[in-house]
Amino acid sequence: MKAITRGIVSDYTLVTGSRLDYEPLLEMIGDAKIVLIGEASHGTHEFYRERSRITQELIDSKGFNAVAVEADWPDAYRVNRYVRGFGNDHNAEEALRDFKRFPAWMWRNTDVVAFIDWLHARNAAQRFEQSKVGFYGLDLYSLRASMEAVVNYLETVDPQAAADARHRYSCFDIFESEGQRYGHGVTLNVAAACEDEVVEQLNELRERQQEILSRDGWLAADEYFYAERNAQLVLNAERYYRTMYRGHMSSWNLRDNHMVETLYALDSHLQQDSTSTKMIVWAHNSHVGDARATEMSHRGEINVGQLARELWPGEVFNIGFTTHHGRVTAASEWGAPAERKRVRPALPGSYEDAFHLMQEHSMIIPTRSPANELLSESRLERAIGVIYRPETERTSHWFHSNMQSQFDAVIHIDSTSALMPLERNSVWDMGEPPETYPSGL
Repeated sequence: MKAITRGIVSDYTLVTGSRLDYEPLLEMIGDAKIVLIGEASHGTHEFYRERSRITQELIDSKGFNAVAVEADWPDAYRVNRYVRGFGNDHNAEEALRDFKRFPAWMWRNTDVVAFIDWLHARNAAQRFEQSKVGFYGLDLYSLRASMEAVVNYLETVDPQAAADARHRYSCFDIFESEGQRYGHGVTLNVAAACEDEVVEQLNELRERQQEILSRDGWLAADEYFYAERNAQLVLNAERYYRTMYRGHMSSWNLRDNHMVETLYALDSHLQQDSTSTKMIVWAHNSHVGDARATEMSHRGEINVGQLARELWPGEVFNIGFTTHHGRVTAASEWGAPAERKRVRPALPGSYEDAFHLMQEHSMIIPTRSPANELLSESRLERAIGVIYRPETERTSHWFHSNMQSQFDAVIHIDSTSALMPLERNSVWDMGEPPETYPSGL
């Protein structure tokens, strides 16, 4: 650790050679049951690389046995089958092929492939199934894919039940099972809501759990759990898409509630075959940093970080990432192609600007250290999702936060580079030239 007298940070760990030394971070994490690892953008290579390194060390040195990510449940479960050795895919790139929905680059990129390759090889060396580490999705956008997964599962255990499920889910057919079309149509009273049908399907699947699981074996129980979570996802997604077009409740809250509900169910499921469950979550800073320490709370919004701390008090450790400038893979609007954009230097007075003034390339900052009490001051913090609009930088990507309450530790990498998609295009390859920067805010 190094102490200095200038700036807002007095306690931090410096880069060692070309790599951050994570031993002090592992000591801070201690016996935490859940480690939330964030990112300040969905398209920064260093965030993905270092998050993978931390995850590998947590698995190898502290016995973590599940990685749960901000991705759709059925897409991630194909990866889970691959890394645990019972899927049909031959390599990581194949296992990631269900990630077709925008933004595909968020998971179909070279850094994720490297991590999945590592996890597959690590699991293959394990003698017992209980020693293998799973890979799971927490998100709820996969309305159609999850309905198909429920029906496909039931086809293997009860064809008549599969036919019943297909009939119930046909309620969505006029919208081609697209969530946004469904939500918009119900709001405009173009069609009736499908809530009763999805509730009925989930209840029937749960009522028949013991009958379905009369077959022995861990794999049978795991496949049922996969199907049951898909049925629950369909129910939550149906509510989510209806809420998008109504002001009754924040769709953000529904989404983060679903993620924590899935995390809790995963914890319970894994405990059936393990004496202890320890889970790592990958999601954006806006999900893993405690919402109560940010502007989100003023809007009545909650998030994974807040809910996890409330559900597992004293057992959660959350880590945020920040950067001052560099490049990022992002789109200019929803559904648009991935671009390699330049990240503008951080705004004066922001946390990122203050870290930049430390003149260190990389730092691990224990935010709760008494020496870093100035991190409790409200300052601007940047958030870049899958869309980056530098022309509206201040209004689109900055919010006020209290970083000391938001995270347990922050990793600052001053200059960062863009995540490399598996499917690159000419726009991404060309990149954004410096002269396209807007001259003002």
